[in-house]
Amino acid sequence: MKLAVAGVNHRTAPVGVRERLAVGASVLPGELERLRAQPGLREGLILSTCNRVELAVSLDDDADAERCLRDFLSVGEELRPHVFVHEGREAVRHLFRVASSLDSMVVGEPQILGQLKQAYQTAKDAGAVNGLLDNVLTSAFGVAKRVRNETEIGENAVSVSYAAVELAREIFGSLAGSKILLIGAGKMSELAARHLHTGGASQVYVTNRTYERAVEVAKLFKGWIVDYESFKQTLPHADIVIASSGAPEYVLTVEDVRSAVRARRNKPMFLIDIAVPRNIDPRANEVDNAFLYDIDDLQAVVERNLAGRRGAADEAERIVEEEVARFEERLKTRSAGPAIVGLQTAFERIRAGEVERQRSKLGPLTPEQEEAVEALTRGIVNKIAHGPISELRRQAASPETMPVIEAIKRIFKL
Repeated sequence: MKLAVAGVNHRTAPVGVRERLAVGASVLPGELERLRAQPGLREGLILSTCNRVELAVSLDDDADAERCLRDFLSVGEELRPHVFVHEGREAVRHLFRVASSLDSMVVGEPQILGQLKQAYQTAKDAGAVNGLLDNVLTSAFGVAKRVRNETEIGENAVSVSYAAVELAREIFGSLAGSKILLIGAGKMSELAARHLHTGGASQVYVTNRTYERAVEVAKLFKGWIVDYESFKQTLPHADIVIASSGAPEYVLTVEDVRSAVRARRNKPMFLIDIAVPRNIDPRANEVDNAFLYDIDDLQAVVERNLAGRRGAADEAERIVEEEVARFEERLKTRSAGPAIVGLQTAFERIRAGEVERQRSKLGPLTPEQEEAVEALTRGIVNKIAHGPISELRRQAASPETMPVIEAIKRIFKL
């Protein structure tokens, strides 16, 4: 049996190609059945996310993995350049790297491990994973855990939105119950608010020059709409302010911020200015208990964190290579086991058959003589078997394991 992985991801195909091959949750069980019906296929898993559509399978040794997987994906000449196929060791390495978030668009992001575990559970529930592939996937989850525990690959934010959340937590300790004011409702401020809201912020106020857009964004968070002409009255209630309006001048002056902090009785206020040109007077950072970060400040945090993750990624790659080698050794050792048992069984069958064939010539034997015959013949068999069995065990972790096993099977007609 052999392992193979095939599909497309953000490295090999644009979103237009990925979406054509995407598999929705509602049709996944049926697609797993169709995958398992491919010739020579034993097990199968389908991982479909916004960044990848990949198949992981185990097949008979004589099956054509590439043809099987390309046929399932209905890959024509147009898509062929975008589809990758890995077999054997490369397939194992790929699954270990995916689970460890080394193959992600944002290295170290945690979502892919959860998505892979969900795909595994779906395949498991469908009876599509129960052998070699099962073993590889559970090993991949162990590798991902080791990478998380032994490196800092997931410690730091690597997007402007996540950086804002990370900085907010440094200021407030916890985001639980905090309130956000969005000044301007652009996509970037919406994304930052979404991350902060997910992190525990309880209330979102939205103000925007275009009222309809304010309504649209407020619905996303079940938030409150604030009139753009009078939003400064809401400022003292906001723990976090995200400014991204298209105003050509400052919409918040240093005096606005100072007054708001005073009304808050010096409770800290976090201001995120992601507008260009800037919306908040930079001097607001001089106000005690006001913490102002603009887009360049946030990007600097991202760059520092990316550098940290690159170093952690190198260490994670070393762990993956180590675990791939360890997994291969386990497979090879296990593959030698049945050959050893088969050899011992064959020798014992020959021994017992010969003793029985000669029994009529020996005449009646006392219990002591019976025991002596058993000991003599077993001793001879064990000495003959010792050489090939020792060699099988010695070669178990060697690249030449399979040829040695096959040769012994042929020699002893196992």
